[in-house]
Amino acid sequence: MKIESGKEGDFVNVPGKQAVSLEEFYRMRETTDRVLEYIDGAVLMSPSPSTQHQRISGRLHVQLFHFLEGKPCEVFHAPFDIELKNERIEGKKIVVPDLTVICDRSGLTDTKFVGVPTLIMEILSPSNQAYDLVFKLNLYMQYGVYEYWIVNPMHRVVQIYSLNDNGQYEQAGVWKETGMACSRVLDGFFVDVEQLFRP
Repeated sequence: MKIESGKEGDFVNVPGKQAVSLEEFYRMRETTDRVLEYIDGAVLMSPSPSTQHQRISGRLHVQLFHFLEGKPCEVFHAPFDIELKNERIEGKKIVVPDLTVICDRSGLTDTKFVGVPTLIMEILSPSNQAYDLVFKLNLYMQYGVYEYWIVNPMHRVVQIYSLNDNGQYEQAGVWKETGMACSRVLDGFFVDVEQLFRP
């Protein structure tokens, strides 16, 4: 399947109607420098990051990198494949989060991570808000990602969702423009929201 210059943040093919094999997905990746994700035969093209997106991603990565030094967990920034795997769930999902914290390193290979990350951060773009706010939130919850950060540069908001004892996401906090966004799963990690969104 050839990638056309379509709308960013949209599916390249129609989910459920034009299923793409995993082999074809990898061939598609060789023809573009865009980030492609694979959801059970459907392929999504992520938007190119904005300048502010890259500033925020860089700041979060630096903070996480220094916080995790000497600890068993490790942070990875996009583009890095996360092949979600849970024995209870069928299908193949390959996502490329903006930032991923991995504490179970047994799933790391030379090119990707296979399993369930401890924490994922996604930075919203105007064209991918519904995908990250609804679809990915439910996807990460279903697979058991312990904590999900949604960072919204347009509204200067950080939302954190954490798994509860029933395996459901509950909102751990919302910070708009100011305050300290605190992780539950990484004890002692926090982000100054005002500094995060500075130009």
